[in-house]
Amino acid sequence: MKHPFERPGIGKSAATIAPARPESLTIRSKNPIAMRVPLSLLMATLTIGLSLATPALADNFFFSTGNTDAKLGALSRRPSAGKIETETADDFLLTETTVIRQATIVGLVPPGTPLSNISNVEVEVYHVFPGDSANPPSGNVPTRVNSPADVEIDEATRDGSGGTLRFTASVVQASLAVGNSVLNGINKKPNQTTLGEGAKTGEVVEIRITFTRPIVLPAGHYFFRPEVLVTGGDFLYLSAPKPIVSPPGTVFAGDLQAWIRNSNLTPDWLRIGTDIIGGATPPTFNMTYSLTGETIPEAGSPGQANCQGKTVTALSHQFDGIDAAAAGLGFDSVSTLQVDIEVFCAP
Repeated sequence: MKHPFERPGIGKSAATIAPARPESLTIRSKNPIAMRVPLSLLMATLTIGLSLATPALADNFFFSTGNTDAKLGALSRRPSAGKIETETADDFLLTETTVIRQATIVGLVPPGTPLSNISNVEVEVYHVFPGDSANPPSGNVPTRVNSPADVEIDEATRDGSGGTLRFTASVVQASLAVGNSVLNGINKKPNQTTLGEGAKTGEVVEIRITFTRPIVLPAGHYFFRPEVLVTGGDFLYLSAPKPIVSPPGTVFAGDLQAWIRNSNLTPDWLRIGTDIIGGATPPTFNMTYSLTGETIPEAGSPGQANCQGKTVTALSHQFDGIDAAAAGLGFDSVSTLQVDIEVFCAP
């Protein structure tokens, strides 16, 4: 989330959204990119050098928190007229450099909502606090330990209205009641504990997201934050079991609970269970989502002098050529992949 919260551009209403792709797209980076050797030349040279090498098979990546437990619905909303932005985030772990191509999220919409009313989706990725954050924090919440950062990773933001993702929504259950909800009761301390806003009922929708510009991230611990714009209603992101249940979920050590904030709380976050629901034994929640992509085990390390060359080499070997790598990972061109390698490797 940037400041201010409101972002321009709301997509057209449609059940399947595929916004027009701009003729050119600039990926923003917090740091300038300095190249000693033109990457296009480097890529061409390495591709020729690797043409006789035996390609490595792509390593598939899949992460899921499993199926919803129907305990909670938490607001996840894009800003619009009369409605403030509200963000719900849950964490995931990458053990090596990964290209994320797709995601799914599951939530409730009001009964009878046309799927075409789901008009936009935006995805952001956050480091874990204190990364990308003011430290010490404001003191307006009980703790920031293990929360998402103050601000998102710019280069990982994808938005349907900007053409960097497309999505399709489908109803997977006609009606579901959740035991509790968090929508508007997101307050600074000492008023953070509201016990929740009670049971809610709605249609269960799954939103399948394809990143038309895949997200490239190094190994690390992150928070995934989707937002949904629903004309005439809201999207309540459904909780998933904590701890994660396998199968179908992907268990990992250090799984953190879900956090939430709105524009009145920024840049801080509250724990949905511990801070807002509260109680003698506060609950903790995951959110229902999945991520799909490929790992690049031999990619370079961001900030290192050989990062670009090593990453191109790894991709060329893994996919039997850089053209095949761009196509296999879902990039629209080699030049787009080239730009994202530059951004990924920037210190």
